[in-house]
Amino acid sequence: MEVVETRRLQILLELSRLGSMRAVANLLETTTSTVSQQLAILARENGAVLLEADGRGVRLTPDGRRLAAHASIILAAVAAAQADLNPDAAPAGILRVAGFSTAIRRTLIPIITDLSATHPQLEIVVSEHEPVEALALLDKGEIDLAITYDYSLAPSEFAPELTTSLIWSTPWSLGVQSSSVHILDKQTLSGNSSRTFAAFRHHNWIGNSRNTADEDVLRTIASLADFQPTIKHRSDSLDLVEDLVLAGMGVGLLPTDRPARDGITLLPLANPDVLLQAHAVTRNTRHLWAPLALLLQRLNVERYSHQAHPYELRSRSLGALPRLGKEADARH
Repeated sequence: MEVVETRRLQILLELSRLGSMRAVANLLETTTSTVSQQLAILARENGAVLLEADGRGVRLTPDGRRLAAHASIILAAVAAAQADLNPDAAPAGILRVAGFSTAIRRTLIPIITDLSATHPQLEIVVSEHEPVEALALLDKGEIDLAITYDYSLAPSEFAPELTTSLIWSTPWSLGVQSSSVHILDKQTLSGNSSRTFAAFRHHNWIGNSRNTADEDVLRTIASLADFQPTIKHRSDSLDLVEDLVLAGMGVGLLPTDRPARDGITLLPLANPDVLLQAHAVTRNTRHLWAPLALLLQRLNVERYSHQAHPYELRSRSLGALPRLGKEADARH
């Protein structure tokens, strides 16, 4: 294989992100013809078919997607080397982030607002996705950072080519109709998870329609209480979960720091605790890219700032970040 120019790799990477040669040409301030020519040269250099027809446009072939993923890593390493030689250069470019709605609303948007003033050459593009969806986009090179979540009782397994760091964690409780609480004894109300679950073994349960982690937690704690929960309803909207609880249609997990609506009681869960954990996930070495390194650094600062507000969002640290250091009713 011949030596590949990074300029051509950048064109391929931008095509994987933007989806059309015209958009790439506009971004790189060149012509569509030049983009097409450079991609053709890149294909010859690699001895592979990188593009295929898709209606009136083109899309990447499997080989094209694989090379684009490599391009992301190579270009990040080049950018890191340049930043090391020129540490005063300001982070610039388009940074693509996919994450779950709570992290976007509570953590990411305030950071983006601040960075828009301090780093006007940096543009952060945000998409709301559940963890599996966000990690798939990261694997295809379509985003630079995935913000995912799991639970302390259902931890995620990340691929070895990914770099991960905990951003924050927050406790969850069992949401039930308030009218059902008065019949519970003090031991049940003490917070022991299995005892609390056992008190509702004959109720229907509410899971998440877009992620299995919630159901993994429900089944894990229910097994400690020696029963199998009947998960009859599923929703990724916290408002809808509360509606279902209020209607007497089931019980389900709800965040402890979310004010409960009238008619709903949040029963604490402990021994074992139920903690939702937010993670920042990047491809290995990609975190060295200056714009991403800056955002990861700010997420690190945000993590410690949350520790000062334990009732807004409980945080805990499981190690430092690397190097530089849905809507309002959505379920997570």
